[in-house]
Amino acid sequence: MNLLSVGASHKTAGVGTLERLSIAGPDIPAILQKLVAQPYVGEAVVLSTCNRVEVYAAVTGFHGGLGDVCNVLAEESGIGANELASHLYVHYDEAAVRHSFRVSSGLDSMVVGEAQILGQLRDAYHAATEADSAGRLLHELMQQTLRVGKRAHAETGIDKAGQSVVSAALEVAADAFGGDLSGRKGLVIGAGAMGALSVATLTRSGVGPLKITNRGADRAARLAEAYGATAVPFDSLDEALDEADLVVCATASTEPVLTAERLAGRSRQLVVLDLAVPRDVSPEVAALPNVTVVDMDGLAASRRALPAAADTAAVEQIVSSEVDQFLGWLRGAEIAPTVAALRTRADEVVSAELRKLSSRRPEFTDEQRSDVARTLHRVVQQLLHSPTVRVRQLAAEPGGDQYAALLRELFDLDVPHATQADAVPEIGGKA
Repeated sequence: MNLLSVGASHKTAGVGTLERLSIAGPDIPAILQKLVAQPYVGEAVVLSTCNRVEVYAAVTGFHGGLGDVCNVLAEESGIGANELASHLYVHYDEAAVRHSFRVSSGLDSMVVGEAQILGQLRDAYHAATEADSAGRLLHELMQQTLRVGKRAHAETGIDKAGQSVVSAALEVAADAFGGDLSGRKGLVIGAGAMGALSVATLTRSGVGPLKITNRGADRAARLAEAYGATAVPFDSLDEALDEADLVVCATASTEPVLTAERLAGRSRQLVVLDLAVPRDVSPEVAALPNVTVVDMDGLAASRRALPAAADTAAVEQIVSSEVDQFLGWLRGAEIAPTVAALRTRADEVVSAELRKLSSRRPEFTDEQRSDVARTLHRVVQQLLHSPTVRVRQLAAEPGGDQYAALLRELFDLDVPHATQADAVPEIGGKA
């Protein structure tokens, strides 16, 4: 099995493409099952956030695995294969490991250093575990990915500014209000993870009074109580909009929540931050007078979204070190079946010789036969011990896969999945 990551993010696709690729949480288990049902895909994890959709997979061949993943993404999104390919990035083996570690560390985020991605990765891994689509390889990758992300945030100051997509969006909104959000009347639509982060960030920024609305009233009420805000019924959204200066949209709706018809006729300035994918705000809203809309495309184009963290180099160093360690583990894991096959072959040879001895010397007692068997097994184990320990050590080093190949060749070992049917592509290459 080899590692493959395929995806699209704010770096390769606009929000229109990302919202078509976006996979709602309840739909992820079915997508995972569809992925692992493909011929070349053995394991799968799906990550879908407001600015990226990625598939991490363990595959038996690069080209076959890539084709399988792309076919599923194209079918689910309704995007044609040629159009989809122009928005995808593809990473293989070492590059896939490095990419996953950079994602968890916040290096690949729209707002560098944001920590929300760790929770999103944890949710993606949990969903794959529940769906039984993660095997040994992806279990190890995801566990190490989460650990590396935590280490990056704990050992460096990459997130010392507390930046997130919400805080970056608020900086853009502040410009529209002359640089100060204090005392602006706020409304958050949605009480999920992004909505909760929005409420917390708006509260710290001095926005208030603050109202929260959500289709599930109980969730809005709990969130409002936690932050001293006011929960309003979802069917009172229009009245809440009339009173608001700043609106943050962060729902999981598949249809626009705010339309041009709903917001027409504004007499004073309104800034709307659309942090949802698919979008909560209809594109026509941006053309309305007195209404400013900032969505993921606008945020990506702003200077706040550009990498600027002083600790980026330190995190990159952590990532590189952790990639080397993971690859060492991976190479050691890859040689394990070959070592096991060698020991099995040795046991088979010993057993065959003992059967021959039993036929030639029928006068041996059971005790004598046991003594001979133990001696033979002990000699073979001692002979194999040093070479097998050493080959595991060598396999953990760069280029270590050659030692497993040599063992298979020397002892004519038949090890399943020891060779790849597909040619190995350039690591990190784009399809």
